Amino acid sequence: MDAWPRTEEEALAVQDALRSRVVLEDGPALPSTVAGLDVAYSTDDQRLAAAIVVLNTADLSIADTAVVRGVPAFPYVPGLFAFREVPALLSALERLTVRPEVLICDGHGLAHPRRFGLAAHLGVLTDLPSFGVGKTRLVGDWEPVGEPRGSRSALVDAGETVGAVLRTQAGVKPVFVSVGHRIGLDRACELTLRLAPRFRLPETTRVADRACRDLLS
Repeated sequence: MDAWPRTEEEALAVQDALRSRVVLEDGPALPSTVAGLDVAYSTDDQRLAAAIVVLNTADLSIADTAVVRGVPAFPYVPGLFAFREVPALLSALERLTVRPEVLICDGHGLAHPRRFGLAAHLGVLTDLPSFGVGKTRLVGDWEPVGEPRGSRSALVDAGETVGAVLRTQAGVKPVFVSVGHRIGLDRACELTLRLAPRFRLPETTRVADRACRDLLS
């Protein structure tokens, strides 16, 4: 990886260059391993903990875990949030002994003002299939989502479908799924549902969230 950007202008230039390398394709139909990625911050926002937890898709058991402590690598700038977290997440990825087939970020991919959120950023840098599952919307509007599990509605921004609003549990608030790299939206939604058999969020997000929070405490 080249020298990390230090200014907003440098980061925007990197983002523009990397965005052109995004590949949109179906991706693996049923990967044997998937990884959840998450980052937690200290109360003063000066420290962070990054976690990657690899799950076996068949039974959602944990195959591997890597966690690192660090500091944000870039100031907070709307639209450039990935630059704060990517170095720590890449460091955690290097510590894994089981290389996951798909990365699932607690965030967004194409559903981003510049169409290059954290899931796309990490996907391009690692060349691994990647997508994001967000708890809240970053961009876009959608039609009402049906109540049954598996119902979805297109997430549309500036006339472009950038993701899906997906109901993972009946009667529970939906999540926001957007592709990052080397995976299609239908495949990302299918995997999200498979990984969320009981709760709103996929198990990848839940276990990674616990791991990084435990490290920071």
